[in-house]
Amino acid sequence: MLTFEWPWLFALLPLPWLAYRLLPASKQEDAALMVPFFEQLGDSQSSTRGANSQRWWRLALLCLMWLALLTASARPMWIGDPISLPASGRDLLLAVDISGSMETRDMFWEGENYDRLAIVKVVVGDFVERRQSDRLGLILFGTRAYLQAPLTFDRKTVNQLLQEAQLGFAGEKTAIGDAIGMGVKRLRDRPQDSRVMILLTDGANTAGQVKPLKAAELAAQSNVKIYTIGVGADQMQTRGFLGFGKRTINPSADLDEPTLRAIAQQTGGQYFRARSPEELHKVYEILDTLEPIEQEAEVFRPTLALFFWPLGLALAVLTVLFVQKLLTDVWIHLRAANRKVEVSKHRSSQNRG
Repeated sequence: MLTFEWPWLFALLPLPWLAYRLLPASKQEDAALMVPFFEQLGDSQSSTRGANSQRWWRLALLCLMWLALLTASARPMWIGDPISLPASGRDLLLAVDISGSMETRDMFWEGENYDRLAIVKVVVGDFVERRQSDRLGLILFGTRAYLQAPLTFDRKTVNQLLQEAQLGFAGEKTAIGDAIGMGVKRLRDRPQDSRVMILLTDGANTAGQVKPLKAAELAAQSNVKIYTIGVGADQMQTRGFLGFGKRTINPSADLDEPTLRAIAQQTGGQYFRARSPEELHKVYEILDTLEPIEQEAEVFRPTLALFFWPLGLALAVLTVLFVQKLLTDVWIHLRAANRKVEVSKHRSSQNRG
């Protein structure tokens, strides 16, 4: 459908005619032209008819240019058919720990050990691609928490931003409370029954201004449900003292499971433990079974600006008028030079006679 943002500008259409009728005419004083021979004026009537035709032609082009300029100024737009956006789903914020400890290579997958963040990118990325009916957002946190992607239906962008996350970009420590606080801030204005946050970490709160349990209390008051995931293996083989032998350690010794359980319990969520890539994948399969809720339907109508078409037409008409004026001036100068030569010849013949 074609529409104009400022249609009232078409009221200026008669402005040139009103200016022509109401403003005083400009005075022109033409110099007298003495023609020494009358026969050269034989085509004066045809010249007059040509001048009148040319004047009306120029007037028509000027009117067309004025109409095109007004049309472009009125901001014409083409509004497409309505496109329905997903009308169901949850507002789901993913909070992913990218602190220094996430580089621990205790994730054994397909015969090789990978660091924790690499496995998280694969599993969570697949989870993001499956959540077609949800608005997704991404928070990355370390010493500080950052909103990497606001709530959006653009799952491809959210996944891309997750894959581009680098270890230590947010600092080496872990600010779980700040990450929860940022998530509550982003979710509290959304529909009450759709606020969900999934927080994944491998440690304990060691930074930030907000304590995790205090942040969980604020989340509960805002009806934000938080699912917490503790990632990291319970056992890991490392080299012994001075490189001799091997010893078994617990790489997840710093994981604060009691606090993660308390956060989930306080907000109505659930705590999950992922010691391997397979367990992490199962956790997100469970989370993927969350039933979506109905939300208010949203309709989007694409718009396309069309002002450049009439503006281009006005510029084209202006170019035609300019070229026509230039050619006319050249023709007049050539004709004047030709007549000057004819006058010189005429005078020379009279002098010889």
